[in-house]
Amino acid sequence: MRTVLPIIPLLAAMLSACSTPAPVAADEPRDDAPLRVATYNVSLYDDQAGGLVARLQGGDAGARKVAAVLQRVRPDLVLVNEFDHDEAGRAADLFQREYLEQAQPGGGEPLHYPYRYLAPVNTGAPSGLDLDRNGTIGGEGRARGNDAWGYGLHPGQYGMLVLSRHPIDADAVRSFQLLRWSTMPGARRPIDPATGKPWHDDAVWAQLRLSSKSHWDVPVRTPQGTVHFLVSHPTPPVFDGPEDRNGARNADEIELWRHYISGGDDAWLCDDAGRCGGLAEGERFVVAGDLNNDPADGDGHHEAILGLLEHPRVLRMATPRSEGGAEKARAYAAAGLRRVGAPEHVTGDFGPRSGTMRLDYVIPSTGFEAIGSGVFWPASTDPAAAIADGSDHHLVWVDLAARRDVGGD
Repeated sequence: MRTVLPIIPLLAAMLSACSTPAPVAADEPRDDAPLRVATYNVSLYDDQAGGLVARLQGGDAGARKVAAVLQRVRPDLVLVNEFDHDEAGRAADLFQREYLEQAQPGGGEPLHYPYRYLAPVNTGAPSGLDLDRNGTIGGEGRARGNDAWGYGLHPGQYGMLVLSRHPIDADAVRSFQLLRWSTMPGARRPIDPATGKPWHDDAVWAQLRLSSKSHWDVPVRTPQGTVHFLVSHPTPPVFDGPEDRNGARNADEIELWRHYISGGDDAWLCDDAGRCGGLAEGERFVVAGDLNNDPADGDGHHEAILGLLEHPRVLRMATPRSEGGAEKARAYAAAGLRRVGAPEHVTGDFGPRSGTMRLDYVIPSTGFEAIGSGVFWPASTDPAAAIADGSDHHLVWVDLAARRDVGGD
C-alpha cells in the first residue's frame, strides 16, 4: 500500500543558508523563496515489528532530537532514511503529531508537512531463497535478515519516508522496488573468488531484486515547477565476504540513478507498474539519500558515486560542509585514523574503527542554481550540538533556485 496524504497545512519557515541555522518563527512560504531540499538518516528503526510505534508512543529521546533538527533547518522537502515502515502509517503519524508538531528543546517552531509519501520496501521481506548460501532459508535473527530481499529483521525495517510542504503528484510516482538486478546492463554480478564462479546460481540471480529498500521517483509540484525527488538508501558495502555481494549491490543501486537520469527508452528499466524508460530530458530532479558510498574513503566502489556526481545532468556545486564534522574527522586523524576526503564534507560518525565519512547526498540537476548548503553538524562548542547526536548521520540540505531558462513546468 502506497500512501500520499494531504494534511491540513500549518505555517512553516525557511532559514538563511548557513551550516547551523538558528531557529526562526514560522511564516508563510513565498513563491520566490528558494527550495530547501534535505536528506536525513534518522536511525528510527527497531528490531521488532511495531517497535518504532511503541518507541514513539513512549516519548523517544532520539526522535525528539531528530525533530528538533528538522525544526531548526525546516526543509521544504526531505527524505527520511531508516524510518520503519508500517502499512497503516502509524509511525509516520506519531512522528508528525507528537514530535514535529510539538516544539522540541533546542528546536524551532512546530513544523507541519501537508504531504508525505511512504510505501513498502524490500528490507525484511522474505525472498524464499537461500541468499547467503548457509544451507537454510530464513531462520532467526541475522540468518532471516540475510535471506530477505533486503537485509532486515521484519518487513519495513529501515524504511523511507518523504515529507513535503508542496503537493506530491501521487499518480506519477514511480517505484523500482521489484526491478531485477540481472536486467541492468553490465550488472556487477558477485563472484566467489575461491571458485571463480558466480556467488548466486543462475536461478537465484535471475530473481534477485536490485534495490535493498526501494528506489522512488516522487514528483513534487513546487512553486519552481515539478521537481522529481529521486530517493533511495542503498545497502552498506560491508557485512559480506570476499565475494563483495553488498559492495557490488551498493554500486549498482547507485548506478540505477545514473541510468535513470540519462533518459532514453531503456527496455530493462521498468518500474513496478510496468512503465519502462528513464527520466525525460529537461526535467528537474534532486537525487537524495544515504547512498552509503564515500567518494574517496571506506569500503565500496567509489567510481559509482563519482559517476553519479559527475553526470552531465548533475549541477556542479560546492559540497555541503560543517564545522562539527571537520572537528570530529580531525580528532580521528590525530588518533591515527587516516582519511583522504575533505574533513569538512563528512556527514556521519561511525566510531573509532570506521571514523567519519561522506555518505549522505542531496544532488540537484542542472536547471537549478544552488544558493546555499550545509550539513547540520555544529561544532562541539555550539549549543546546537546538543540536538545533533540523535543519529550517527547528520542532515544534509541544499537551497535551490530554478533557472527559468531551463526545464521544469
